[in-house]
Amino acid sequence: MSTAYRAYAPASAANLSVGFDLLGAALKPVSDKVLGDEIVISGGAAGSGCVVECRGRYAGKLPDDPKKNIVYQAYLLVKELWESKQQSMPDVHLVLSKNLPICSGLGSSAASVVAAVVALDAYLGSALSESEKLDLMGRLEGQISGSIHYDNVAPCYYGGLQLIVGEEGTVSRTLPDFDRWYWVSCFPGIKVSTSEARRILPDEYSRATCITYARHLANFVDACHRGDEQLAAACLVDVIAEPYRKDLIPGFSQARDFGRSLGAFATGISGSGSSVFSVFDDLEKANEMKVYLERNFIANEDGFCHVCRIDRRGAYAEKIEV
Repeated sequence: MSTAYRAYAPASAANLSVGFDLLGAALKPVSDKVLGDEIVISGGAAGSGCVVECRGRYAGKLPDDPKKNIVYQAYLLVKELWESKQQSMPDVHLVLSKNLPICSGLGSSAASVVAAVVALDAYLGSALSESEKLDLMGRLEGQISGSIHYDNVAPCYYGGLQLIVGEEGTVSRTLPDFDRWYWVSCFPGIKVSTSEARRILPDEYSRATCITYARHLANFVDACHRGDEQLAAACLVDVIAEPYRKDLIPGFSQARDFGRSLGAFATGISGSGSSVFSVFDDLEKANEMKVYLERNFIANEDGFCHVCRIDRRGAYAEKIEV
């Protein structure tokens, strides 16, 4: 038997209505079903470099050429960094279980990126620094989205509710979240590309809109630190993206109205969509919302819905035998 590592990186919801490009939360279903990408790394045949194998529900949505997979690109960047330290990169075999749909608003690319870097680092004996790993993750995510954004990478890697800081070398900070909150996360099965969702946004916003956005975000962060659920819930309003993106997602407005009728704190677009989230403090109501979304919002067999909590563990790697 040879030594191998299994790395896991959870799904995430970015923006969370109130924090465009600045907030993200890692998600874990209360059912303990897998909602994240997994990578198993083991030694490869001599001279093979890196062999990538893809499995899982959404593996068929990935490029046919494994060398175009972001996991292979992660290997190349880690190899470049490792060899710059005068170290020889070992041959590896990576098996990606692609459990998250692409272009879904659930941090699918971030999950693959984070799982790949965490797996490779574990195989190298945890030799990479935090800053090196985060730099690699950001660069890889940027290859897909067109620019570096940590609102999926940070919660996926660290877990919890993350506020993107981006100052003095600090990528993000963990905000206190609320134990009683349930996050209903639903992917309808249709794709909304991040680039398209960004193109639809205006180039400029009014002063009033900017002030409203800043006020909501500042109050949300303050409410999290003070444990004020009522104020935090009241701040879950999107004045930046949702007014323009909602029409890209069929059934979103109806879902929001239904959530409101159940007493949801908020229903918003997860990342750039097409996934949506609803926040409740009542598990029974959260399950009612789940049933509604499964019956009325999911468009095809690719879709799914989970009642989640915040995943405070984030990404990890564990040693296994293969």
